[in-house]
Amino acid sequence: MKQYDVTVIGGGPAGLAAAVEAHKNGAKVLLVEREARLGGILKQCIHDGFGLVRFGEKLTGPEYAQRFMQEFKDLQIEASTLTFVTKIERSSEGFLLTLVNREGLSKILSQTIILATGCRERTAKQVFIHGTRPAGVFTAGTAQNFVNLCGCMPTKKCVILGSGDIGLIMARRLTLEGAQVLGVYEIQPTPSGLTRNIHQCLYDYDIPLHLSHTVTRVFGHDRLTGVEVAQVDDNKRPIEETKQFIECDALILSVGLIPENEIAENLGIQTDPHTKGPFCDQNLQTLHDGIFSCGNALHVNDLVDYVSESGETAGRNAAKWKRFNRSFASIEPSDGISYVVPQRINVADENMNTILYFRSAKVFDKVTLQILINEKCVFEKKYNHLRPPEMERLPFDFTAFGLKNTDTVKLLIKEDAQ
Repeated sequence: MKQYDVTVIGGGPAGLAAAVEAHKNGAKVLLVEREARLGGILKQCIHDGFGLVRFGEKLTGPEYAQRFMQEFKDLQIEASTLTFVTKIERSSEGFLLTLVNREGLSKILSQTIILATGCRERTAKQVFIHGTRPAGVFTAGTAQNFVNLCGCMPTKKCVILGSGDIGLIMARRLTLEGAQVLGVYEIQPTPSGLTRNIHQCLYDYDIPLHLSHTVTRVFGHDRLTGVEVAQVDDNKRPIEETKQFIECDALILSVGLIPENEIAENLGIQTDPHTKGPFCDQNLQTLHDGIFSCGNALHVNDLVDYVSESGETAGRNAAKWKRFNRSFASIEPSDGISYVVPQRINVADENMNTILYFRSAKVFDKVTLQILINEKCVFEKKYNHLRPPEMERLPFDFTAFGLKNTDTVKLLIKEDAQ
């Protein structure tokens, strides 16, 4: 039976970064990927805008992934593609993983595991759209795959539900390929995507954005023939008198992403209801010893640069992992914060230098972020703007504060006097 120090599950940007960093820190690494090629979702993201934070360049998705794939190859790290992890068992010697691929069933032993399984899109079933089940209802990622990798046009005239970034990017992509995008409908009163994508993908192409609107019904037997849209009230309920029929042959869904954590759930790893990813400490180790999480499996990021950063953090710490007792202080989102990662600080670790990732609960202008330890403010930072779609990154060292496992850290937003 083959043995490894670190097994990375997932070969996207987080998994690649984790594998490379673990190898650089002396670990024997195996990367397991269910698809035929490494790179994850970036393989189909042919638009630019990747790598601005990390490389100071505007790269396409494949270009960004290739930089890590080349380093992965140069370091001769072992990878197993078209491979599924069907079972993980904890033993006295580590983790026993059952793998299935073209060669059949095999087992390996690994001291640590890094979950870099990414995220998936919400579907029409998960947003409760009424009507029949005709062809022509796609997630934005599926439409992107058809156009960019398969060379197939899935629509001539479409409506997009949701203003997530992939949906915005596909509004532009489909327009450039000759389709008519009739509008983007967003149930929230503010857009869900990055501001730059709102301008570059919609405004620059005169594609209308309808806020506080949603699709309530689809029509068609074999193929979609139209959708019903309506304005919603403050409780997100459709307003009957605003309903209207729009003729189209496709509905593109961009209604959110969900971390893919079936493996974590099967292992009984506790997950955060806000992020849908595992609770973790400053080392991105979950509450189960020896299991780490990173990238969009941990929480959905808006920039791939931060996906890679979290992969490196998990890879570095997994390579150095030694079994010892852990003791946690908690980090909690408070007023104006929707979530914060990590959710724990391991106070038994000498190094409490942490990167905090957080999102605001709503749109704020001119506010102050506060970090409180046991209700005492220990840090403040002013922000001119905070937007829920735009994740914030804040390095913070808790080492000097002498945290104990009875302590509670809170992040909150205080609105400045105008």
